[in-house]
Amino acid sequence: MGSPLAHAISERIASFGALDAPGRAIARQVRKLLPAGTVKDLLSGTFMGHPLHPLLTDVPIGTWTSATMLDFAGGSDSERAAEILIAIGIAAAAPTTVTGWSDWADSEPGNDAVRRIGILHAVSNVSALALYAASLVARRSGNRTAGVALGLAGAGALGAGGWLGGDLAYARGVGVDQTAFDSGPADWTPVLDASMLLENRPAHATLANRELVLVRRNGAIYALDDCCSHRGGALHEGELVGDCIECPLHASRFRLDDGSLERGPSTYPQPVLETRVRAGRVEVRAAAG
Repeated sequence: MGSPLAHAISERIASFGALDAPGRAIARQVRKLLPAGTVKDLLSGTFMGHPLHPLLTDVPIGTWTSATMLDFAGGSDSERAAEILIAIGIAAAAPTTVTGWSDWADSEPGNDAVRRIGILHAVSNVSALALYAASLVARRSGNRTAGVALGLAGAGALGAGGWLGGDLAYARGVGVDQTAFDSGPADWTPVLDASMLLENRPAHATLANRELVLVRRNGAIYALDDCCSHRGGALHEGELVGDCIECPLHASRFRLDDGSLERGPSTYPQPVLETRVRAGRVEVRAAAG
């Protein structure tokens, strides 16, 4: 059995290189407008422990879909309710869009498929917004037939945007904890000669198929997953900022001792391992608890 048609279509979109130039330009501007800090953390959902954007999408999707259902099943008594639902969805679209752009821009650099699919995801959703806004104008002007037709077209664009959003999240891993399936080892395992660890200088080590970053600081040795939980940046290429290590891609900061977030845009902590030195070798094992 071959791949589902929908998957084949998404793969075709992911290979559409003509979207790269505008995609890179837009992503640069978004990152320039939303640097690492409090506002970026808020839009990313750092305070929630997972991305904010998927939660916000429930409002325009829910209200617009409900309005379209009322158009066909609610009768004349539901016309005012449909208008209110469309207006609520339009109001909710602004924060939903901003959080989506923020998340998408963090797929850079180098993720061609996410860049391309994300552009069409945004186009679909902006089209849905425009169609539902036109639908509301038509309804309030007394042309309910045109309003219903425009709303139905908006539902189609919304469905396409939702499908592409699902592809980004579930097939491309946007917003997913990049370390979710890392574990172990349960027993002490040597990974690096202790002599290779210089004070306050992140070092890279490999444990089976898992990449680690090790840091010697103030006489203690710390070990964390090298793959940043946000977008997979190599932490050993980052810098120490106090007792934290900063990802070189999007400047998320994780505490060395427990991997907790000091600053986003990551919404997940960084896995840590216990360390010890035996016979001149640094050994690690899964952290207790």
